[in-house]
Amino acid sequence: MEKILKFFENDRFAAHSNIEVVNISPGKATTRMEVSDVHLNGVGTVHGGALFTMADFTFALAANSHGTVTVAINANISYLKAVQSGVLTAEARELSSGGRIASYTVDIYDESHDLVAVFQGMAYRKREKISDL
Repeated sequence: MEKILKFFENDRFAAHSNIEVVNISPGKATTRMEVSDVHLNGVGTVHGGALFTMADFTFALAANSHGTVTVAINANISYLKAVQSGVLTAEARELSSGGRIASYTVDIYDESHDLVAVFQGMAYRKREKISDL
């Protein structure tokens, strides 16, 4: 997992968005993001793009956790609760992984563990290994 974490240190957009890796294991990942003014939209709630970025990054961690370069080929998100402040936690888990195609879900929670958003992503496993990059 050390090489995978090192690889994702290069994700400058996740760093710019203040998303921190909490945990990563095969097929799973957890991140957190403390909501700040830069995450808010015009009505004062967390921007959908900020939530999508958090979910997408957590999805990428889980999908690449097996050591093979894996990229998204489809993703969608449902927003369930508006949030204005606090710390958000995203939890990704692998639903299926056979051959080159894998499926993941990411749940984003607020500090009360209320579900804020649900993300589903489909990934394609390339031939390259993360350790070769």
